[in-house]
Amino acid sequence: MSEKINLSNYVLSEDDEFMNASQRAYFRAKLIAWKNDILREARETLEHLAEESANHPDLADRASSETDRAIELRARDRQRKLISKIDAALQRIDDGTYGYCEETGEPIGLKRLDARPIATLSIEAQERHERREKVYRDE
Repeated sequence: MSEKINLSNYVLSEDDEFMNASQRAYFRAKLIAWKNDILREARETLEHLAEESANHPDLADRASSETDRAIELRARDRQRKLISKIDAALQRIDDGTYGYCEETGEPIGLKRLDARPIATLSIEAQERHERREKVYRDE
């Protein structure tokens, strides 16, 4: 796609045709920027963990350091899963299904996509999904 979008000044409009070239370029740029931020943070975390690997003679310091490390690694694992969702969203942009609900095929809505660019369900479908999940969890 040759169209470039400046994320800081592009305004999504409900009046435009849904998922037109500008909107697809906007969401592609938004997703790529998000992914790049996550990857940058991951590199910084790895550098920090490598520096932090010093031996702590005090057991409390060592335990605290290990706890911090475990939390950091868990956060990185969540970020890794998020990257796969971002990649899937970029693939949907490429194949023309981005922005449409997986369940109903209806447009998800620009405001929802702007807030959650990896969304695959409309608000209504997401609410139904969460209600079903809650019912099964409560049983």
